[in-house]
Amino acid sequence: MADADTVQLSLPDGKGPLHERLAEAVEQLIASGRYGKGDRLPTHREIARGANVAIGTVTKAIDLLEKRGVVRGETGRGTFVSAPAEATEGYVDLNFNVPMPVVDEAQFRAAAVLAATRLGSVPNGGYPEPGGGRDHRLVVAAWLAETRCPADADDLLVTVGGQHAIHLAMADLAGQTGGVATEAAAFSGAIAAARNLGLDLHAVDHDEQGMLPLDLQRLFEETDCRALYLTPVCQNPFGFEMSERRRAEILEVCRRHDAFIIEDDIYAVYAQSDSRTFKELDPDRVYYINGVSKSLTPLIRLGVLVPPRARRAALAARVRAETWGASPFDLEVARALFEARVHAEAKDLLRAEARERVGLARKILGLASVPMPSGSPHIWLPMATGAAEQFARRALERGVRVTPPDAVKIGGEKSGGVRLCLMAPQQRSSLERALRILADIRSTPDFEIV
Repeated sequence: MADADTVQLSLPDGKGPLHERLAEAVEQLIASGRYGKGDRLPTHREIARGANVAIGTVTKAIDLLEKRGVVRGETGRGTFVSAPAEATEGYVDLNFNVPMPVVDEAQFRAAAVLAATRLGSVPNGGYPEPGGGRDHRLVVAAWLAETRCPADADDLLVTVGGQHAIHLAMADLAGQTGGVATEAAAFSGAIAAARNLGLDLHAVDHDEQGMLPLDLQRLFEETDCRALYLTPVCQNPFGFEMSERRRAEILEVCRRHDAFIIEDDIYAVYAQSDSRTFKELDPDRVYYINGVSKSLTPLIRLGVLVPPRARRAALAARVRAETWGASPFDLEVARALFEARVHAEAKDLLRAEARERVGLARKILGLASVPMPSGSPHIWLPMATGAAEQFARRALERGVRVTPPDAVKIGGEKSGGVRLCLMAPQQRSSLERALRILADIRSTPDFEIV
């Protein structure tokens, strides 16, 4: 490591806040290999001198990097690198849709200690009530009401993550529908749940607003399918947000055919409009799903399912048969983080970072537009299926993993393409390197996008 007092930092050009640009410069310095995991960074004063900024700006930049999990502060000792620098020859994974770290070590430690003090009062020695005890359901209901969708604590079930909630909802509908309708491509976890339950998946045409009501009407008239799986915000993988008008149109089709909707709202933290959820528009027709894996951390297995009220008891019985329930320790840690308002801090950080990363992707890849320019954790590059398979293979050969088309494909001519998970790399510089590789592949003369 070079001597601390020799550090020189050039802030990247841009209109973003000064501390965000400084954070990016420090991150690039780490990614270059100058500071490895466990190394101590220069003092705030030395960084301020090297970047020609105020010490207060440095403090805000380091705080931001702590939130991202890149560095950690130790009282009386300094600031140390937490995330290992990603070597130039290493892989950059844009395949797995995980959020950047937004809960730092100190917050986790404080939450875990508080959770441990509360475990002595957990009923039944720790065996959870199927669907969550009332105290925990009240906590989850308050979180939902604050962040997205009002729900009565007596109507919801706490699940072992969002994936568990998806499987529960599909299982509850399995005897009432000849399959599940969704867009031409969908979340791989939903595909896995449907296959596990022997449910066929039907592709419905879509546009930039989401599923087309007329094509859904056609499907209902031609088949005995009476269930939909939808991700209205940051649709996975296409990335669009559905307007309230389109939601109302889809609901009208469902009412005419007595069909049910599984609403996966796991990306609600990125919602850019004030559209009401399907659950708010028609609570008795909707199985509403949310969780903390995309908005806080996947390290806590906390999901929530709000089914039609008449179905809660049957679903609670299924939870008991399958898993008994979510871990009380996970629930207490989540409660402590909610009480500390970590989820509110995380929301601001994730939305700001997603906006910057989507902008970076548009610039480097030369994209005229994206469905959610103000920020989404993933974007979709449409192309013919054969071209998408070739693109994914060439990207992997050059050190970048992307989501291949067969992982999310349902069917139809719009199912071809690759998904890029922009929030997965901890370091923005790693994302930039990966995007430049992908842009180079797209510009290769022998590569055909369509």
